[in-house]
Amino acid sequence: MASPKVVFLHGLSRKTVDLITSYAPEGFNVVVIDGKQSEQNQIEAVKDAVFLMVYRAQLSDPVLQAATHLRLVQLLAAGFDRMNLKLMGELGIPCAANGGANAWAVADHTVLLMLALYRRLVAADRAVREGRWRAPIDGFNTFEMANKTVGILGMGNIGQKVVRRLQGFDVTLQYFDTYPLTREKEQELRVQRVSLEELFRNSDIITCHTPLTPETRHVVNQKSLDLMKTTAILINTSRGSIVDEAALVTALQEGRIAGAGLDVFETEPADKGNPLLAMDNVVFTAHNAGTTFDTWCRRAEFSYRNMQRVLEGRLPQAIVQEY
Repeated sequence: MASPKVVFLHGLSRKTVDLITSYAPEGFNVVVIDGKQSEQNQIEAVKDAVFLMVYRAQLSDPVLQAATHLRLVQLLAAGFDRMNLKLMGELGIPCAANGGANAWAVADHTVLLMLALYRRLVAADRAVREGRWRAPIDGFNTFEMANKTVGILGMGNIGQKVVRRLQGFDVTLQYFDTYPLTREKEQELRVQRVSLEELFRNSDIITCHTPLTPETRHVVNQKSLDLMKTTAILINTSRGSIVDEAALVTALQEGRIAGAGLDVFETEPADKGNPLLAMDNVVFTAHNAGTTFDTWCRRAEFSYRNMQRVLEGRLPQAIVQEY
């Protein structure tokens, strides 16, 4: 059998690309295409491709339509909101996410943002560097996780890993998901399913772990923010448009919630004029919650293993569906 051609369409550093391609099984012909290359170059590259691996690059419709031998679009990311799943369905090309390869990293990062907000980590670090010893901490503006109620919005792979990490913090855990866990799983995780309204009304911390779909876009909006406690904080490490950013700005400016930890924005990179960036009760990272050395290895291993499944006549794992 001829070597299967894999086109890797990316927006990554050379170092990262080399690491990912090093995991390719023997006999795989991996062609690396920078997402900044012209659409015509991309079209020429995919014409005889069996697999298309994509990360941090926009896959255009003409490129997808030119890939007439394609058997799988394999994403290195968990999110799929930038993919034209309707067109892929029409072309008969399955699309797979990364199988939860970055779930551990995102779960870690989620807890990091909670603690950074509660303990005013960024302000404390800055004060020490500037010689203002203990300046931002007055004994009334830092908090513990213990005895708080954490609401998990979306109880998939990442949401469940967040729950497991929080179990050691002596918190009460509740969640909302359209697809509830089994009673046995809820008991194992010591988590209770509540209504969406109750989640926002009763939680001290809301953390978002749902994919971006038409149903979840702006699920955190003025109405839901108005339900939150004035002492509550919001964490978002999923997708920026889960949160209505304008409504969040207003809620923070008016003191209707206490703070936010954001790894994602509605527009990325974040615009310099974004009013959120001027707020000292918000902690930011640059959509890199899932980016660690460990995740690159898992993403690559899962992706190539999924391609091998297809070559063996088996169904690929982590298939995403059009919403």
